[in-house]
Amino acid sequence: MTGDDGQVRPHYWGHRERLRQRFLAGSHAAMPEYELLELLLFNAIPRIDVKPLAKRLLAAFGDLNGVVAASESRLLEIEGATAKVYLQLRVVEAFAHRMARAKVMQRHVLTSWDALMEYCKTVMAHRDTEQFRVLFLDRKNHLVADEAQADGTVDHVPVYPREIVKRALELNASAIILVHNHPSGDPSPSNEDVVMTDRIFEACRAVGITIHDHVVIGKEEDASFRQLGFLE
Repeated sequence: MTGDDGQVRPHYWGHRERLRQRFLAGSHAAMPEYELLELLLFNAIPRIDVKPLAKRLLAAFGDLNGVVAASESRLLEIEGATAKVYLQLRVVEAFAHRMARAKVMQRHVLTSWDALMEYCKTVMAHRDTEQFRVLFLDRKNHLVADEAQADGTVDHVPVYPREIVKRALELNASAIILVHNHPSGDPSPSNEDVVMTDRIFEACRAVGITIHDHVVIGKEEDASFRQLGFLE
């Protein structure tokens, strides 16, 4: 295209500013995911059309959740993605985690269960490796700490009951909730999950710590050990 000054400009000239103005005008709810991703990519990649990259990322990872949660190694396999792009995505992820976490910290967990599960899904549902987290509760069932105990592979994560009990005692926690994700997307507990939970249950019972539940997070749904009858 040719501007009023006669200079030839690329077809995306002015696109960034128009997109910013549309976003600031409050119409972002109607914007497709690739345009929201473009806005983020503007901060990492100057002076080129980032729409193709945004569409490649969405094609590779499925949706914005998948893009934001993508590992560095997988992200950098995508043509045009850079370390700066990865940094921008990590910042967005950190904001999302902090905002979700603020809704559950120091609150009565058992009466804020939906908010707690939403937080767990935000943090874990789109990971491409397994992670095991423990939520530590005080005597009033308020969440006092949320800690990742271990990271694993695509289908296994090492968990040590003794370390969980030790940390609960350090925090003076009276109860815990166990949470881990299944990167496959299917939250159905495996036999290994059941055996591991039994081991943690026995270790906690020995020192008077209650396990309220063990929840497996999938991409769309979650599975509760208590509801399934695995925890009495």
